[in-house]
Amino acid sequence: MEANSEELIYGYHPTREALRHRPHTLKEVLISARPGKRRAEVESLCKRHRIRVTGVGGARLDELVSTGRHNGFAARCQSISTVVRASGDPDLKVLVEDVQDPRNLGALLRVCEGAGVSRVLLRDRGSAPLTPAVTRTAAGATEWLDVERVVNSSREIESLKAEGFWVYGSDAAGEPPWEVDLTGKVLLCLGGEEKGLRAQTRKVCDRLVGLPMRGRVESLNLATAASALLYEAIRQRN
Repeated sequence: MEANSEELIYGYHPTREALRHRPHTLKEVLISARPGKRRAEVESLCKRHRIRVTGVGGARLDELVSTGRHNGFAARCQSISTVVRASGDPDLKVLVEDVQDPRNLGALLRVCEGAGVSRVLLRDRGSAPLTPAVTRTAAGATEWLDVERVVNSSREIESLKAEGFWVYGSDAAGEPPWEVDLTGKVLLCLGGEEKGLRAQTRKVCDRLVGLPMRGRVESLNLATAASALLYEAIRQRN
């Protein structure tokens, strides 16, 4: 679904991926980067898709992008709330709730896209919005990943169960993923940075999976844990 509002995306990777994946939504590309391979690539893509390129000073781009690093690249584009359906594994999906740090969410989405997840269900209430900071941290992954904001986690889980999905919740006390069958239709549920999954979400999961910690730290960050769980699923599915 597309919205009519305009947004500013920034950073080399997000700008390049937007040019590759949805050039029809871009209105203008702003560049302050010095001549080089990256600038030439972005300018070539703009020329191919007939998108206006505007050279701006670094200070001006700093002013426009006040919340993060832009690497000399930004783009004005039509805002979209849900990305076009991606070509990942249709039987591997992820549900995320209460991830409040935009950088954590961006890193998680990057892992999901890299692992070939077909869809990420993002619980709307309690989660960070899909801001340019998220897009920047995701390094372009949001241009390829199907992200859908949902209202009720339990309702979505029950709907996917009806389609034959097995639902696994991430929890520190859960079973090691290599002792669980992660083949077939799988929905992996991930909770926020502080409290993890909501109690009701835990209840409707078929099983809980977790990573045993053998060092001195108590836990891994969200994206790292998700990476380990998803790539164990890939190992089993291969």
